[in-house]
Amino acid sequence: MIDPKSHILDLDLMSLSQVEAILDDADEMTKILNSDFKKTEELKGKTIITLFFEPSTRTRSSFEQAGKILGADVINIVNSSSSSKKGESLYNTALTIQSIKSDVIVLRHPHSGAPYFLSKLLQESTIINAGDGMHAHPTQALLDMYVMKKHLGTLKNKRIVFIGDISHSRVVRSNILGLSKFGAKIVLCGPQTLIPPDFLSNKHLPENHPFKNIFYEPKLNDAIDQADVIMPLRLQRERQDSGLLPSLREYSTYFGISLKKLQNAKPNTIVMHPGPVNEGVEIDHNVVHGQNSVIQEQVFSGVAIRMAILKSVTQNKALKVE
Repeated sequence: MIDPKSHILDLDLMSLSQVEAILDDADEMTKILNSDFKKTEELKGKTIITLFFEPSTRTRSSFEQAGKILGADVINIVNSSSSSKKGESLYNTALTIQSIKSDVIVLRHPHSGAPYFLSKLLQESTIINAGDGMHAHPTQALLDMYVMKKHLGTLKNKRIVFIGDISHSRVVRSNILGLSKFGAKIVLCGPQTLIPPDFLSNKHLPENHPFKNIFYEPKLNDAIDQADVIMPLRLQRERQDSGLLPSLREYSTYFGISLKKLQNAKPNTIVMHPGPVNEGVEIDHNVVHGQNSVIQEQVFSGVAIRMAILKSVTQNKALKVE
């Protein structure tokens, strides 16, 4: 029976040492990815199933690549080809998958909490959350922090700036949980309509509160001043349709990252993006492909991080809550 604490649901359920173990193991996985023979037998005989109820390119393909490099059998199931299209519940779909002796189910689902729901009900399969609604995306946050650490050396007291739709971003939520463990200074920037009210002011928080180092800065130039990392977020067009933004053009004018605006940051500031990118909206083409950008490195590191995660959960190490 799987220990319920072995699942990867979000970073608040992991200690700093557990997160560091994943990041350290990813270094070894990167060496494998950079080798001439990208194949091991670490997970030979294991079955990994990716179950995606939302579209995905980077996350799904990187989990598939990670599992295959480690020697596991990987089966991909998308919503359009699953029995859920015939009315089958998520629980019964997962039971079916578990019955064919899957060791790991990588789940992406539009409903927040879906991975938690399955983790409490399934007895033999480990659940990895690949994104649930607006709630969490822990493996994306792990790969983001991995890339940050490679460039910065440490995350303690580093100024990490997230720009855009903070309220609806599962990527930012998981990054906040992870970066707070490392003592980073987190700056949120964007229209107030897209910022959670609790983060508009942190003055009421006690000094030892884990979110004390989170600040809201409404002006982009002030937010990115002295930034070590700048991460604009994909702006979903439905935010304009719902009245949260006057127009995409106005958003881009005030919060889009251009080469000119990037001059307000340090010369060695790294620019990241969780993808997919709306070039010309939240970030310009020449920034995406410019010298400060590590966006493609994020994609590459996503495979290494997910290799480390799959190895950890199948070998039942480093992931039990302390």
